[in-house]
Amino acid sequence: MSFSHLGLSEKVLAAVAATGYKTPTPIQDQAIPHVLARRDVLGIAQTGTGKTAAFVLPMLTMLETGRARARMPRTLILEPTRELAAQVEESFIKYGVNHNKLNVALIIGGVSFDDQDAKLMRGVDVLIATPGRLLDHNERGRLLLSGVELLVIDEADRMLDMGFIPDIERICKLVPFTRQTLFFTATMPPEIRRITEQFLSNPVRVEVSKPATTVATTAQFLARSGRDGAEKRDTLRRLIRSAEGMKNGIIFCNRKRDVATLHRSLLRHGFSVQALHGDMDQSARTAALEQFRKNEVTLLVASDVAARGLDIPDVSHIYNFDVPIHADDYVHRIGRTGRAGRSGTAITIVAGSNDAKAVAAIEKLIGQTIPFMDKLAGAPAEPLHEPNHEPRHEPRHEPRNEPRQTARPPQRGRHEHQRRPQQRPAPVARIEEARSRRAPQPVRQPMDDGDASHLPAFLLRPVPIKA
Repeated sequence: MSFSHLGLSEKVLAAVAATGYKTPTPIQDQAIPHVLARRDVLGIAQTGTGKTAAFVLPMLTMLETGRARARMPRTLILEPTRELAAQVEESFIKYGVNHNKLNVALIIGGVSFDDQDAKLMRGVDVLIATPGRLLDHNERGRLLLSGVELLVIDEADRMLDMGFIPDIERICKLVPFTRQTLFFTATMPPEIRRITEQFLSNPVRVEVSKPATTVATTAQFLARSGRDGAEKRDTLRRLIRSAEGMKNGIIFCNRKRDVATLHRSLLRHGFSVQALHGDMDQSARTAALEQFRKNEVTLLVASDVAARGLDIPDVSHIYNFDVPIHADDYVHRIGRTGRAGRSGTAITIVAGSNDAKAVAAIEKLIGQTIPFMDKLAGAPAEPLHEPNHEPRHEPRHEPRNEPRQTARPPQRGRHEHQRRPQQRPAPVARIEEARSRRAPQPVRQPMDDGDASHLPAFLLRPVPIKA
């Protein structure tokens, strides 16, 4: 079955043929006819199934007629990250090669407002944006959304994870009520379901695979490691060096600071590696991705910003340096390999009981058990559920029947606290008795207690008298 029966224009079919694609993916085959029929579409499919082309190709066909006006885009595509937005722009450039008058604008953070404003002023057929920067332009009065005919919300569950749902609700209220809406997501949590019920009108549901399922062509394994960061880094290095058929790989960490630490460590050990995380500026992120795509570097250490929708079709290995906190993220991480029918390998490092619980949640979500690797380059296997490590300083074991001493008395003598009675001592009446016991002092004749007990201490001292 080819693309010709889907109703796409001749220009679009010619561009698809030039790229070498002959058969549409299931999500493309089912979604494109409904998009061309101007129906709202709710598309549910895992990452790497061709969702981008499922809305880009029919949009190009629909945009062949009509004309853009200044500051009033005809279509709007919302993406959760800059990388995804840039990838969609590349898809329009690739498939829209025969559309000479098509204007596409990218509105994302990290780029000059003035440059983006100049593009909006010329008139835009396709506006691809991240929610935050889009609202910034709208609040400045530089962008009007009243002319939007088609709205695409891509990677909606990722929008939810990144806290963009309030922004999505605001944007949906700014575009015309009569627009066509295409909504794509990999999972359907309750918050996403509520959005679809609120902003989609009688949508066609297109589901080509069960939510949160992994690609069958990806071999999945677990690798044991100690909890310490140095031990995990050593385990990772041995995994990389012993990997079979290693072409390139993406290494995922949960935290951005761990990305930077692991990147420096791999560089010190002679690996060809780049880093990618949300705190990098846009030019550095783009350069890192380009180096990885062009095989100028072998490894890419990334946070979850790289887990969704990046078009890197031939990644051989995925390493989860950290077990993902959310089970859904595991599916999207390993979805970077095993794409387009290729085989891939995904290895997750498991360190301690907390990781074991997270792995159990992942296995429950994907409906399968992930096996452990039998041997790790000759390293001895460690138990998955590690015993609780005792502290370095052994605790003091005290007799059960004796009261526990919470504070040590002042050290006025080596054994003074042992001779001191438990009850409160009587008040000291003489200054001599209040002095620390260092050396025997000559005995002085005490003064009359009845007369001297009320006198200040300095008056009780003996005064030498010259004859």
